[in-house]
Amino acid sequence: EFDCYIFILYSQVLKAEHFSPWRGEQQMYKLDIGWPKTPEQFTGQAFCVAVDSLHGLVYVGQRGDNVPKVLVFSEEGYFLHSWNDTVEMPHGIFVLNTATGSSVWITDVGTGKYGHTVKQYSPLGKLMQVLGTPGNAGSSLIPLQFDQPADIFVEETGEIYVVDGDGGMNNRLLKLSDDYKEIWLSGTNGSGIGQFQIPHSVTVDAFGRVWVADRGNKRIQVFDKVTGEWLGSWTGCFSEDGPYSVRFTADYKYLIVAQLNINRLAILAAPPVGSIGDCVMVHSVQLADETKPHLVDVDMRSGAVYVAEIGAQQVQKYVPL
Repeated sequence: EFDCYIFILYSQVLKAEHFSPWRGEQQMYKLDIGWPKTPEQFTGQAFCVAVDSLHGLVYVGQRGDNVPKVLVFSEEGYFLHSWNDTVEMPHGIFVLNTATGSSVWITDVGTGKYGHTVKQYSPLGKLMQVLGTPGNAGSSLIPLQFDQPADIFVEETGEIYVVDGDGGMNNRLLKLSDDYKEIWLSGTNGSGIGQFQIPHSVTVDAFGRVWVADRGNKRIQVFDKVTGEWLGSWTGCFSEDGPYSVRFTADYKYLIVAQLNINRLAILAAPPVGSIGDCVMVHSVQLADETKPHLVDVDMRSGAVYVAEIGAQQVQKYVPL
């Protein structure tokens, strides 16, 4: 009997070690405390992060006076270089890899001569393309006239999705062709179906659906990528704080959502094709107080999650267990 009792105790200890303290779930991620190797490179507020999974690079957009606006690290955490030209106030960042090369897209919400634009750069920071009128806040009537564009997602085909804006006049989701013509545009300011209040982040899944963090309305809205038709929305997970970012895990099984005001990453189950339903939170990662996670990105090769934190003024890397 004593042996049996010891065995039961031992198996309970094992169980306790394997499960996280909250909700009896298994932990899905752990912080990589060695990333980056030189945290002192972060000299401003880290607003956004983008992973080039193909080349093992991590791009960070930061803000501040006299700080480099874009920092480039290796996925191991080594600082490689930085660049600053023509970036005023980076908000969102995205890396596109195609057969012909890589480029870095940045949304700039500055109010000076470079702001209110969506820009494409070479990996070394050479400006290649500007969408919008630099320095001019747009009106919702003109597709390529942005007002604090918040985030961008570019497909391998070159088709572009932009959420515009981060508190400006525009509250819309715009799809552009690879030659920068409007394919469809959705949204006005409001809380109805397909309307937005601060559309803050956008991503596309493997099944032709566009996901938007509708921050001010405390919901995620979902659209058909071909037609722009509204497919559904999630509100159930956001009573405490709206979603700030949306990115899928590498296997498209989960959505990683940052909630800035409660310093949390929510890991939500991706719904099957054809049914949006409401959100199911599978897990959460509670960050330290005042961390303020703003936007995230996922390495589609390793599955690592990178979190740009305004409060902590850094990017942190979480690796899947």
